[in-house]
Amino acid sequence: MITETPAAGRSGAPATGDAPVTLAHGYVPVIDISSARKGDPFRRLQVARAIGEVCETSGFMAITGHGVPESRIQGVYEATKQFFALPAQTKRQLLADPADPLMRGFGVEGNLGAANDGVDAEQARKLADLSETYTYNRLGDVGATGIPDDARRGLVTLNKWPVLDGFRAAYLAYYREMEQLAGELARLMALALGLHENWFEDKIDHHISNMTANYYPGQENPPQPGQLRKGVHSDWGLLTVLYQDGAPGGLQVRDKSGAWVDVPAVEGTFVVNIGDLMAVWTNDRWVSTVHRVVNPPREVAHRERYSIPFFLQPNYTAPIECIPTCSGPDNPPRHASTTSGAYLVGKLGAAYGI
Repeated sequence: MITETPAAGRSGAPATGDAPVTLAHGYVPVIDISSARKGDPFRRLQVARAIGEVCETSGFMAITGHGVPESRIQGVYEATKQFFALPAQTKRQLLADPADPLMRGFGVEGNLGAANDGVDAEQARKLADLSETYTYNRLGDVGATGIPDDARRGLVTLNKWPVLDGFRAAYLAYYREMEQLAGELARLMALALGLHENWFEDKIDHHISNMTANYYPGQENPPQPGQLRKGVHSDWGLLTVLYQDGAPGGLQVRDKSGAWVDVPAVEGTFVVNIGDLMAVWTNDRWVSTVHRVVNPPREVAHRERYSIPFFLQPNYTAPIECIPTCSGPDNPPRHASTTSGAYLVGKLGAAYGI
């Protein structure tokens, strides 16, 4: 069970010794994973059970004790600010290739809400999200592994790098940190599902994960009715690890009653949530919760905002079929089998019309 303990310090380190699992209750609780990272099996199971409990309710949490150096966070954040401050014409030279299903480079206009089931995608895309993006994926590196011969040709598109001192190094270093953190979270999630903690390892060892920097410009003019910084959507993959600043106009999740709840931007923490693919994989035992990024109040609408999510997407060919511990005689599999690559390409196509 989740238990409450004192709050964490600034850099994500626990405020007390070995005991904390959860630092604060709420629909989006703050969980300290530091004790799990020390390798003790009992502590790992404790933290895993806390994570599993959240994944069955809101699917959203903030984590502290993650071990990501503050210097890596600040490095990628400063690089991101420098990129989006470039002239529009310079950024558009890095515009994502329309044939690239992973949208590497400068973001194209779209609406993430268009990928939701039951939504008129064409109509939703008419209200573009009020954001700019920059996306990196390891598949765009020279010699990258994990692309099958019969995969969509656009997957071999190279990453598009701006000419900015230190930008590429900052992004690569941060991406490596996110790979390690997401891998550790996947191991804890496996334990929470009653699996061996390495159950996901051979399904993410050639992952196809995007890291996307979001820039939300100040809004000089009021948005159109229904237009948001990011429209109502759910994420698509196994899990998302998000760093966000605390500027106005932030992330909200919809709770079980239908009310919108602010996701706390606690300094030194990452927001973690599971995606649709994980909900399918767990036979809907775990929930992928819809969320949005709202517009700031008009009195502070000039304020900019940044966030940098890492979307852990399993190997392109990873089979996605009901996890063994998530079905039984009275709970048969509810979803057709698919693959990680097919699922992701379908979602991207709906969101961006590519």
